[in-house]
Amino acid sequence: MHLAYPAVLSVLLFCTGLYGVLARRNAILVLMSVELMLNAVNLNLVAFDVWLSRAAEETLHSGQALTLFTIAIAAAEIGIGLAIVLAVYRNRGTSDIDKLRDTAEGHEADASAGDAATAEPAAEKAEATA
Repeated sequence: MHLAYPAVLSVLLFCTGLYGVLARRNAILVLMSVELMLNAVNLNLVAFDVWLSRAAEETLHSGQALTLFTIAIAAAEIGIGLAIVLAVYRNRGTSDIDKLRDTAEGHEADASAGDAATAEPAAEKAEATA
């Protein structure tokens, strides 16, 4: 088999994952897209390992070993990522990334605007009683 076939498939997988990371708003779908990107890298590692082992007389299978490490790291990453997403979902009630970008400073600004809105009716009451 030619090296071009798995390389083209890997590029397609990586581009699909990149599109998913950039275009999706749901955190779980973003994690799935990152997994697609990692699988594209794994496919490339194995394909180049097989291609290089044909050229060399000794086969080290370093690409396949590195792929196993990448799969283990990806499994740990998805486990921790899902735990974080579930914790954020329980606290905020959404897993939409755009809504999760609000920081503590943003909430303070909203709270101070809310305090100003409640202070105005109190000032009007004080003027009415005076």
